[in-house]
Amino acid sequence: MLNAILALSPQVQSYLFVLLPAAGSMLLVYGIYQVIVEARHGERKRLTDRLKGSSQKTQDKRVASILRKDTEREGLGSLAAATFGKLSFVPKLQTTLDQANVAWSASQLLMVLTGVAITAAAGLIVADYGVLAGLGVAVSVFLVPLMTLSIKRKRRMKKLTHQLPDVFDMMSQALRAGHSLASAIHLVHQQLPDPIGTEFGRVFHEQNLGLKIEDALLGMADRVDSLDVRFFVTAVLIQRQTGGDLAEVLDKISATIRQRIELFGLVQGLTAEGRLSGWVLFALPFIVFFASLYLNPDYASVLLTEPKGKLLLLIAGGMQLMGIAMIRWIVNIKV
Repeated sequence: MLNAILALSPQVQSYLFVLLPAAGSMLLVYGIYQVIVEARHGERKRLTDRLKGSSQKTQDKRVASILRKDTEREGLGSLAAATFGKLSFVPKLQTTLDQANVAWSASQLLMVLTGVAITAAAGLIVADYGVLAGLGVAVSVFLVPLMTLSIKRKRRMKKLTHQLPDVFDMMSQALRAGHSLASAIHLVHQQLPDPIGTEFGRVFHEQNLGLKIEDALLGMADRVDSLDVRFFVTAVLIQRQTGGDLAEVLDKISATIRQRIELFGLVQGLTAEGRLSGWVLFALPFIVFFASLYLNPDYASVLLTEPKGKLLLLIAGGMQLMGIAMIRWIVNIKV
């Protein structure tokens, strides 16, 4: 392998000596990230699986929504599904799109991003901007939309969680006033804004079109993927099977969620200093580097012009990402 690399031209060798360590650093960071995520979400996943119950197997087989247009059978959708539909992370990406309320399929999004990335990279390489510039732009074409989508999803899910106590209070009052469960869900859809109004409106319209209300609620629980929503859906399913005072159960769930939100705010306040320190430590090397590049270009430009300097920059970037991930893991206390 080493002899094959040495037989290449010096320019190709310089690219390989930069790209191979960069790929190794990225794989190392990804492996550590997977370990951290598994450590953080393992217990929560087991609890979520218990709340899903045995009906999850049948839920995975049914269509995610009878309202959304089936674009996978049409033109670009069928090609995208055949190309990207079998990738393991596509279902998770589709869940993210649903939670962000973006009316795209995951396979279509990946196909569009791939096309734009290849076109941009080829254009830069043909324009003689270099292979590294083309690869950087191609990676940015993927990362920027996905990061924007993730931020939108987090904001929407956070807003939905804060709306839940009001939802359960409204539903309990509607049930005590004599409304049916479907009517209470429709009331939430009419009175409350997005995202909770949109999600409950989808449940109401699905059961109007013939889907069982239990299946519609389970679909919402899978789509939202919130532990509080699963508590609510589990309580409704138990009440539909065995009877009981659902209004009282909703009052208790509402009180519990309010207490959790209050405790989460307290934890956020106590960990604010640690999170700020993490971002300061993350930004400080970049500030020092650009300041050095401005004050003494000959000294700092070695990291940009020499192969060893580029390698050190890539290693430093990977270590920076590892550091901010570890700090976020330490200060991110689950409530």
